[in-house]
Amino acid sequence: MKLTIQATFTLAAVFLGMSGCSNNADASSPPNILLVISDDIGMDVTTDMYPGLIDGLVEQYGPSGHNHPNVGEIDGRPASTPVLDKFAGQGMRFANVWAHPFCSPTRATILTGLYAAKTKVTTYADALSSKHTSFVQILKDKAGYSTAVFGKWHMAGLPGKPVDYPGMKPKQAGFDLFKGNLHAAINSYWDYDYQIQDDKTPADQWRTEPMPVKSLPGIAPTNYAPVVKIADAIEWITAREKENPDKPWFAWVAFNLSHATAIQRPSAMAVPNADTLDAASYEEMKACGGTFGSNSVGSCSGEALNRAMTNSMDTIFGKLLDAVDSLDPNTYVIYISDNGTPMYGRPNLDFIDNMYITRKDRGKGTAYESGALVPMVVRGPRIAADAVNNGSTHVADLFSTILELASLTPPKQVSDSDGAGTVPLDAVSLAPALFENAETVRDPNTGYILTETENLMTGGTKMVGAQNAAYKVVCTGSPDNCRFYNLVDDPLEEYPLEKPESCTGYTDGTWMPASPQWHYCRLTDVVATHSFLSEDKK
Repeated sequence: MKLTIQATFTLAAVFLGMSGCSNNADASSPPNILLVISDDIGMDVTTDMYPGLIDGLVEQYGPSGHNHPNVGEIDGRPASTPVLDKFAGQGMRFANVWAHPFCSPTRATILTGLYAAKTKVTTYADALSSKHTSFVQILKDKAGYSTAVFGKWHMAGLPGKPVDYPGMKPKQAGFDLFKGNLHAAINSYWDYDYQIQDDKTPADQWRTEPMPVKSLPGIAPTNYAPVVKIADAIEWITAREKENPDKPWFAWVAFNLSHATAIQRPSAMAVPNADTLDAASYEEMKACGGTFGSNSVGSCSGEALNRAMTNSMDTIFGKLLDAVDSLDPNTYVIYISDNGTPMYGRPNLDFIDNMYITRKDRGKGTAYESGALVPMVVRGPRIAADAVNNGSTHVADLFSTILELASLTPPKQVSDSDGAGTVPLDAVSLAPALFENAETVRDPNTGYILTETENLMTGGTKMVGAQNAAYKVVCTGSPDNCRFYNLVDDPLEEYPLEKPESCTGYTDGTWMPASPQWHYCRLTDVVATHSFLSEDKK
């Protein structure tokens, strides 16, 4: 994706130049930090955040490029995201960001700065050990931040025997307050557990309260989950600003949108409240007979429902931005999604409708780009507007980046899962990219990022993707069973490269990085030694 996007933005330099800071906040006071995570929204759903991306891909795979017979699949229908589109232009767009292909592995990696092999969270059912180092606790202990999380947690494991949610809970991670849901998916957007941890609950316990009814500007009172959770976040942020405007705060806000719900009938998808949709999304739902504010979807397709749910998230995210901007401009806002868009292979549960050509057996849960590539934007003091970074980036990097935004030095070693030792941090701070225009924070050849997944929906399929600046391997089941791609020439992974018969000579200087074979051997070596497939290799 790198050079496709990079070339696109080069052509669009007139309107995507380094045009100055996003606000005039006082950089001498500790900044607030707001992390917003959307759910199951891949790059394909939000390509309007990246102007020119689709046109560049069409050209690359069209008659003047690869001349792919299915190039028409690229220019599809993303969601309407006017808030995200405007927000993306106010800060730095990161165009090559990997998450893990499922929700909880990504969240655990953000919190700990470690890839999945070290967190031991490789499926959506795994629990993160409470022994791990959390950057949130460092923010509290070292810089005096007030901390809270609102919305989906999904790091404590799942409910069940012998105990419910056995892993790390929000207060164990350093949060003062949690209001949201610990589970992977809520029952429906109007029927869900409203779980709380506060000063009345021990760090390993929580309580469940009745769903509240709340409103936002322009949105009527409702128990619609995203409205409630954003209203909760705004209430907490407002209280912190009134209580002590000089004390910095960190808020982790995690939407459930656009994740399917736990109920399957009449649909696992939802038609959002009408007043959370823009005109285009409202008309699309009305035309296919969806009942607003319900799981009664009429004849609406999975793709249409995914667009509407993403547009609803976009609208409500806008209410949060408006509140934060009016309260304190000395705030860094980070938006990211947790994995790629699902292609579950079931009626109304296939959602990719844009950008990618091959879709069957890809998307969420796989190590292909459509499962791992996610949008990310960082906006705040001293970050140039309309900036773009194309370097290899990982959600793990938020661990170190957030600490540096708070003027803290990230640790080089952090606790392992057992708490008996330490492991090297995988996160690399993005501060050089944000403030010094660095093109990359990793060596283009030896540096790497990983995406790791064990898909329980397909019987436990294990996949790992490893990438450096230009090349990628996708390994299924074993480091010896990999596909090899050049992401510069083939960002949509349509044309696997020939693999070397052997990697003999890879480390003795016979091959050099100028040879594609060197990159294959380097990346499969990374998979064999640093990913969770390394255990299978032993």
